[in-house]
Amino acid sequence: MKLLPKRWFRSDRAAGSTGPASIGPASIRPASIRPGAEPYAAGDGDVGVLLIHGFTGSPASLRPWAEQLVAEGYRVRVPRLPGHGTSWQELNLTGWHDWYRTVEQAYLELAGSTRTVVVGGLSMGGALALRLAELHPVAGLCLVNPALRNNDPRLVLLPILKRIIASTPGISNDIARPFADEIGYSRTPLRAVGSMLQLWDVTIASLHRVDCPILLFRSLHDHVVDPSSVRLLRDRIGSAEIDERELRLSFHVATLDYDAPYIISESSRFVRRVSSDRIKQ
Repeated sequence: MKLLPKRWFRSDRAAGSTGPASIGPASIRPASIRPGAEPYAAGDGDVGVLLIHGFTGSPASLRPWAEQLVAEGYRVRVPRLPGHGTSWQELNLTGWHDWYRTVEQAYLELAGSTRTVVVGGLSMGGALALRLAELHPVAGLCLVNPALRNNDPRLVLLPILKRIIASTPGISNDIARPFADEIGYSRTPLRAVGSMLQLWDVTIASLHRVDCPILLFRSLHDHVVDPSSVRLLRDRIGSAEIDERELRLSFHVATLDYDAPYIISESSRFVRRVSSDRIKQ
Protein backbone atom coordinates (compact mmCIF):
# COMPACT_ATOMS: atom_id res chain seq x y z
CA MET A 1 0.00 0.00 0.00
CA LYS A 2 1.55 3.31 -1.08
CA LEU A 3 1.25 5.34 2.13
CA LEU A 4 4.38 7.50 2.01
CA PRO A 5 5.26 9.65 -1.03
CA LYS A 6 8.86 9.91 -2.24
CA ARG A 7 9.23 13.43 -0.81
CA TRP A 8 7.38 12.82 2.43
CA PHE A 9 9.57 14.91 4.76
CA ARG A 10 8.42 18.34 3.51
CA SER A 11 4.85 17.36 2.91
CA ASP A 12 3.34 18.70 6.15
CA ARG A 13 4.78 22.18 5.89
CA ALA A 14 3.79 22.37 2.24
CA ALA A 15 0.23 21.67 3.31
CA GLY A 16 0.29 24.43 5.87
CA SER A 17 0.35 22.16 8.92
CA THR A 18 2.22 23.06 12.06
CA GLY A 19 2.90 19.40 12.84
CA PRO A 20 1.27 16.85 15.10
CA ALA A 21 0.55 19.41 17.82
CA SER A 22 -2.07 20.90 15.51
CA ILE A 23 -4.22 17.76 15.55
CA GLY A 24 -4.75 17.32 19.26
CA PRO A 25 -8.30 17.07 20.66
CA ALA A 26 -8.08 20.57 22.14
CA SER A 27 -7.27 22.17 18.79
CA ILE A 28 -9.69 20.43 16.42
CA ARG A 29 -13.41 20.89 16.13
CA PRO A 30 -15.58 17.98 15.04
CA ALA A 31 -15.93 18.28 11.28
CA SER A 32 -19.23 18.00 9.46
CA ILE A 33 -19.78 15.10 7.08
CA ARG A 34 -18.96 16.00 3.50
CA PRO A 35 -21.89 15.89 1.07
CA GLY A 36 -22.03 12.44 -0.49
CA ALA A 37 -19.94 10.80 2.23
CA GLU A 38 -22.90 9.89 4.43
CA PRO A 39 -23.52 6.29 5.54
CA TYR A 40 -25.99 4.35 3.43
CA ALA A 41 -28.77 2.06 4.65
CA ALA A 42 -31.57 0.74 2.47
CA GLY A 43 -33.50 -2.37 1.51
CA ASP A 44 -35.69 -4.76 3.47
CA GLY A 45 -34.77 -8.22 2.17
CA ASP A 46 -34.07 -11.25 4.34
CA VAL A 47 -30.42 -11.40 3.21
CA GLY A 48 -28.08 -8.70 4.47
CA VAL A 49 -25.03 -7.25 2.74
CA LEU A 50 -22.50 -5.13 4.62
CA LEU A 51 -20.06 -3.08 2.51
CA ILE A 52 -16.97 -1.44 4.07
CA HIS A 53 -15.04 1.41 2.48
CA GLY A 54 -11.28 1.98 2.60
CA PHE A 55 -8.77 4.10 4.50
CA THR A 56 -9.26 7.87 3.95
CA GLY A 57 -12.20 7.03 1.66
CA SER A 58 -15.94 7.19 2.31
CA PRO A 59 -19.21 5.33 1.63
CA ALA A 60 -19.33 7.16 -1.71
CA SER A 61 -16.83 4.63 -3.08
CA LEU A 62 -19.41 1.86 -2.61
CA ARG A 63 -22.67 3.68 -3.29
CA PRO A 64 -23.36 2.38 -6.86
CA TRP A 65 -22.63 -1.18 -5.71
CA ALA A 66 -24.89 -0.80 -2.68
CA GLU A 67 -27.76 0.70 -4.68
CA GLN A 68 -27.73 -2.18 -7.17
CA LEU A 69 -27.79 -4.74 -4.37
CA VAL A 70 -30.80 -2.97 -2.86
CA ALA A 71 -32.50 -3.04 -6.28
CA GLU A 72 -31.99 -6.81 -6.29
CA GLY A 73 -33.78 -7.21 -2.99
CA TYR A 74 -31.03 -7.20 -0.36
CA ARG A 75 -30.88 -5.28 2.90
CA VAL A 76 -27.68 -3.23 2.57
CA ARG A 77 -25.60 -1.21 5.01
CA VAL A 78 -22.56 0.95 4.21
CA PRO A 79 -21.34 2.52 7.46
CA ARG A 80 -19.13 5.60 7.53
CA LEU A 81 -16.02 4.65 9.46
CA PRO A 82 -15.13 7.09 12.28
CA GLY A 83 -12.90 9.92 11.09
CA HIS A 84 -13.83 9.38 7.44
CA GLY A 85 -15.85 11.68 5.21
CA THR A 86 -15.02 14.66 7.43
CA SER A 87 -11.36 15.75 7.72
CA TRP A 88 -8.00 13.99 7.82
CA GLN A 89 -7.30 15.72 11.13
CA GLU A 90 -10.34 14.04 12.64
CA LEU A 91 -9.26 10.69 11.22
CA ASN A 92 -5.94 11.12 13.01
CA LEU A 93 -7.83 11.07 16.31
CA THR A 94 -9.35 7.64 15.62
CA GLY A 95 -7.97 4.12 15.36
CA TRP A 96 -8.74 0.65 14.12
CA HIS A 97 -10.74 -0.30 17.20
CA ASP A 98 -13.13 2.58 16.40
CA TRP A 99 -13.43 1.50 12.77
CA TYR A 100 -13.96 -2.14 13.63
CA ARG A 101 -16.53 -1.34 16.32
CA THR A 102 -18.62 0.54 13.76
CA VAL A 103 -18.37 -2.37 11.30
CA GLU A 104 -19.30 -4.92 13.94
CA GLN A 105 -22.31 -2.89 15.08
CA ALA A 106 -23.57 -2.71 11.49
CA TYR A 107 -23.06 -6.46 11.10
CA LEU A 108 -24.91 -7.29 14.31
CA GLU A 109 -27.82 -5.09 13.27
CA LEU A 110 -28.04 -6.90 9.94
CA ALA A 111 -27.59 -10.33 11.52
CA GLY A 112 -30.47 -9.59 13.87
CA SER A 113 -32.84 -8.59 11.08
CA THR A 114 -31.93 -11.01 8.24
CA ARG A 115 -31.38 -14.73 7.77
CA THR A 116 -27.71 -14.39 6.84
CA VAL A 117 -25.11 -11.72 6.00
CA VAL A 118 -22.51 -11.39 3.24
CA VAL A 119 -19.71 -8.85 3.73
CA GLY A 120 -17.80 -6.85 1.12
CA GLY A 121 -14.80 -4.59 1.55
CA LEU A 122 -12.61 -2.27 -0.50
CA SER A 123 -8.92 -1.84 0.40
CA MET A 124 -8.67 -1.45 4.20
CA GLY A 125 -12.36 -2.30 4.22
CA GLY A 126 -11.24 -5.73 3.05
CA ALA A 127 -9.04 -6.09 6.13
CA LEU A 128 -11.95 -5.08 8.36
CA ALA A 129 -14.20 -7.57 6.55
CA LEU A 130 -11.66 -10.33 7.13
CA ARG A 131 -11.38 -9.41 10.81
CA LEU A 132 -15.16 -9.57 11.09
CA ALA A 133 -15.19 -13.02 9.46
CA GLU A 134 -12.57 -14.20 11.95
CA LEU A 135 -14.98 -13.45 14.78
CA HIS A 136 -18.47 -13.89 13.27
CA PRO A 137 -20.17 -16.47 10.98
CA VAL A 138 -20.51 -14.45 7.77
CA ALA A 139 -21.86 -16.32 4.75
CA GLY A 140 -19.21 -15.05 2.36
CA LEU A 141 -16.68 -12.31 1.66
CA CYS A 142 -16.41 -10.16 -1.46
CA LEU A 143 -13.07 -8.34 -1.40
CA VAL A 144 -11.89 -5.65 -3.81
CA ASN A 145 -8.15 -4.90 -3.73
CA PRO A 146 -7.86 -5.81 -0.04
CA ALA A 147 -4.98 -4.21 1.88
CA LEU A 148 -3.04 -6.33 4.37
CA ARG A 149 0.59 -5.45 3.77
CA ASN A 150 2.90 -2.56 2.87
CA ASN A 151 6.40 -3.16 1.56
CA ASP A 152 7.67 0.41 2.03
CA PRO A 153 10.85 0.06 4.17
CA ARG A 154 10.36 3.59 5.53
CA LEU A 155 7.39 2.42 7.57
CA VAL A 156 9.79 1.11 10.21
CA LEU A 157 10.30 4.81 10.99
CA LEU A 158 6.58 5.47 11.40
CA PRO A 159 6.65 5.54 15.24
CA ILE A 160 9.05 8.50 14.93
CA LEU A 161 7.60 10.07 11.78
CA LYS A 162 4.08 10.35 13.18
CA ARG A 163 5.45 12.50 16.02
CA ILE A 164 7.12 14.87 13.57
CA ILE A 165 4.82 14.86 10.56
CA ALA A 166 1.05 14.92 10.94
CA SER A 167 0.26 13.87 7.37
CA THR A 168 1.61 13.15 3.91
CA PRO A 169 0.03 13.58 0.45
CA GLY A 170 -3.08 11.46 0.04
CA ILE A 171 -3.79 8.17 -1.69
CA SER A 172 -7.46 8.68 -2.55
CA ASN A 173 -9.07 8.65 -6.00
CA ASP A 174 -6.74 6.18 -7.69
CA ILE A 175 -9.34 5.77 -10.45
CA ALA A 176 -8.84 5.47 -14.21
CA ARG A 177 -12.32 6.72 -15.08
CA PRO A 178 -12.40 10.52 -15.38
CA PHE A 179 -14.36 12.61 -12.86
CA ALA A 180 -15.06 9.70 -10.48
CA ASP A 181 -14.70 10.75 -6.85
CA GLU A 182 -14.66 8.59 -3.71
CA ILE A 183 -14.84 11.74 -1.54
CA GLY A 184 -11.56 10.93 0.16
CA TYR A 185 -8.80 13.02 1.66
CA SER A 186 -5.95 14.89 -0.02
CA ARG A 187 -3.78 14.03 3.00
CA THR A 188 -2.85 10.74 4.71
CA PRO A 189 -2.78 11.08 8.53
CA LEU A 190 0.17 9.19 9.95
CA ARG A 191 -1.15 8.39 13.42
CA ALA A 192 -4.11 6.69 11.77
CA VAL A 193 -1.73 4.86 9.44
CA GLY A 194 0.02 3.43 12.49
CA SER A 195 -3.29 2.13 13.78
CA MET A 196 -4.13 0.58 10.42
CA LEU A 197 -0.85 -1.34 10.54
CA GLN A 198 -1.95 -2.73 13.90
CA LEU A 199 -5.23 -3.84 12.30
CA TRP A 200 -3.26 -5.67 9.63
CA ASP A 201 -1.13 -7.48 12.22
CA VAL A 202 -4.16 -8.58 14.24
CA THR A 203 -6.04 -9.70 11.14
CA ILE A 204 -3.13 -11.58 9.57
CA ALA A 205 -2.57 -13.52 12.79
CA SER A 206 -6.06 -15.06 12.60
CA LEU A 207 -6.63 -15.47 8.85
CA HIS A 208 -6.66 -19.23 9.35
CA ARG A 209 -9.99 -18.81 11.18
CA VAL A 210 -11.75 -17.51 8.05
CA ASP A 211 -13.49 -20.46 6.39
CA CYS A 212 -16.28 -18.87 4.33
CA PRO A 213 -16.26 -18.60 0.50
CA ILE A 214 -14.36 -15.59 -0.87
CA LEU A 215 -14.80 -13.70 -4.13
CA LEU A 216 -11.65 -11.63 -4.68
CA PHE A 217 -11.23 -8.85 -7.24
CA ARG A 218 -7.70 -7.61 -7.97
CA SER A 219 -6.80 -4.67 -10.20
CA LEU A 220 -3.75 -5.26 -12.39
CA HIS A 221 -2.99 -1.53 -12.33
CA ASP A 222 -3.43 -0.75 -8.65
CA HIS A 223 -1.22 2.18 -7.57
CA VAL A 224 -2.10 1.88 -3.87
CA VAL A 225 -2.08 -1.77 -2.74
CA ASP A 226 0.86 -4.03 -3.57
CA PRO A 227 0.12 -7.52 -5.02
CA SER A 228 1.82 -8.99 -1.94
CA SER A 229 -1.41 -8.40 0.00
CA VAL A 230 -3.27 -10.92 -2.14
CA ARG A 231 -0.39 -13.40 -1.99
CA LEU A 232 -0.37 -13.13 1.79
CA LEU A 233 -4.12 -13.63 1.92
CA ARG A 234 -3.93 -16.78 -0.21
CA ASP A 235 -1.08 -18.19 1.89
CA ARG A 236 -2.76 -17.66 5.28
CA ILE A 237 -6.52 -17.89 4.72
CA GLY A 238 -8.46 -20.88 6.02
CA SER A 239 -11.12 -20.76 3.29
CA ALA A 240 -11.29 -23.66 0.87
CA GLU A 241 -12.91 -21.47 -1.81
CA ILE A 242 -11.17 -18.35 -3.11
CA ASP A 243 -12.36 -17.21 -6.52
CA GLU A 244 -9.92 -14.56 -7.78
CA ARG A 245 -10.88 -12.27 -10.66
CA GLU A 246 -8.47 -9.90 -12.42
CA LEU A 247 -9.58 -6.36 -13.23
CA ARG A 248 -7.75 -5.10 -16.31
CA LEU A 249 -9.38 -1.69 -16.76
CA SER A 250 -9.40 -0.26 -13.25
CA PHE A 251 -7.05 1.28 -10.73
CA HIS A 252 -7.38 0.87 -6.95
CA VAL A 253 -10.90 2.20 -6.35
CA ALA A 254 -12.33 -0.31 -8.80
CA THR A 255 -15.86 0.02 -7.41
CA LEU A 256 -16.06 3.43 -9.11
CA ASP A 257 -13.95 2.53 -12.13
CA TYR A 258 -14.45 0.91 -15.53
CA ASP A 259 -14.78 -2.58 -14.04
CA ALA A 260 -17.49 -1.57 -11.57
CA PRO A 261 -20.35 -3.14 -13.60
CA TYR A 262 -18.43 -6.42 -13.66
CA ILE A 263 -17.80 -6.28 -9.91
CA ILE A 264 -21.46 -5.56 -9.25
CA SER A 265 -22.83 -8.32 -11.48
CA GLU A 266 -20.39 -11.01 -10.32
CA SER A 267 -20.77 -10.11 -6.66
CA SER A 268 -24.55 -10.25 -7.01
CA ARG A 269 -24.29 -13.84 -8.27
CA PHE A 270 -21.92 -14.62 -5.42
CA VAL A 271 -24.22 -13.14 -2.77
CA ARG A 272 -27.17 -15.07 -4.17
CA ARG A 273 -25.28 -18.38 -4.12
CA VAL A 274 -23.52 -18.19 -0.75
CA SER A 275 -26.53 -16.78 1.07
CA SER A 276 -28.71 -19.58 -0.32
CA ASP A 277 -26.13 -22.18 0.70
CA ARG A 278 -25.92 -20.76 4.22
CA ILE A 279 -29.70 -20.64 4.68
CA LYS A 280 -29.98 -24.29 3.60
CA GLN A 281 -27.49 -25.41 6.23
